[in-house]
Amino acid sequence: MKYRYINSKVGPLMLAGHTTLELICFSVNNKKKAPEIGWIEDNTIFPDAVSQLTAYFEGRLKQFDLDLVLNGTDFQKTVWQTLLTIPYGTTVTYGDIAERIHNPKAFRAVGLANRCNPIPIIIPCHRVIGKNGQLTGFAGGLDIKRFLLDLERS
Repeated sequence: MKYRYINSKVGPLMLAGHTTLELICFSVNNKKKAPEIGWIEDNTIFPDAVSQLTAYFEGRLKQFDLDLVLNGTDFQKTVWQTLLTIPYGTTVTYGDIAERIHNPKAFRAVGLANRCNPIPIIIPCHRVIGKNGQLTGFAGGLDIKRFLLDLERS
């Protein structure tokens, strides 16, 4: 697996994959996510993802257009594909996603799939909120989730 770091308005991000983007990791306490053993740093990979993420954080991009590799269960992949349909600047609930995948009782499983989203920001799990309108868990932390939602609303 190859990886690179980029700076963003939410701190350093690690982008990783073999030939296609498979993973975005947030920093922890503003420290870069460490690569797995055997990973190779390559600051030339994923140029399209880097330019699109830069444009997104500058408020110039509302829809990503990237090839992605999704590694997960069939259920997780269904949820992640559904997340890609949430329009920029809007939010939905876990229950809404469960309804969209024709499994209305699966809202907790949708939450678990969200938590396992390997490509946050691009697969916009930050646009999913609790049914009471409150922000709920996010791999990057609620401050980053709030930042992303505010960015998209401005």
